[in-house]
Amino acid sequence: MFTGSLTADLLLGDVHSLKEKRSVVRPIVAELQKKYAVAAAEVGDQDLHRRVQVGVATVAGEAAQVTDVLDACERLIAGRPEITLLSVHRQLFSDSDSD
Repeated sequence: MFTGSLTADLLLGDVHSLKEKRSVVRPIVAELQKKYAVAAAEVGDQDLHRRVQVGVATVAGEAAQVTDVLDACERLIAGRPEITLLSVHRQLFSDSDSD
C-alpha cells in the first residue's frame, strides 16, 4: 500500500476578504475530491486573503497510481486561471517504510 500527499502553495487573484478567498478555494477542493476521489482541504495560510495552501492525500496499491493521481491533481490546480501555483511539495510513503 502506498500513500501520497501533495501540498500546493497558491496565490489567489483579485481577492480582498476571507469570504472571497473561500469562494475561490472551496470549488477547487470540491473538484479535487469529486474528480479524483482524494482527501483535499485548505491546510495553511488561513488568515491571509491572497495566499492558501491546499493539501491532497491519496492511497493506492501501487506507487505509480499514487503518482498519477497527484500529477492529475497538480495539473487541475495549475490550470485554474484565478490562481497562481507558487510551489508544490510531495511525499510518497509505503507501508513498508515503518519497518
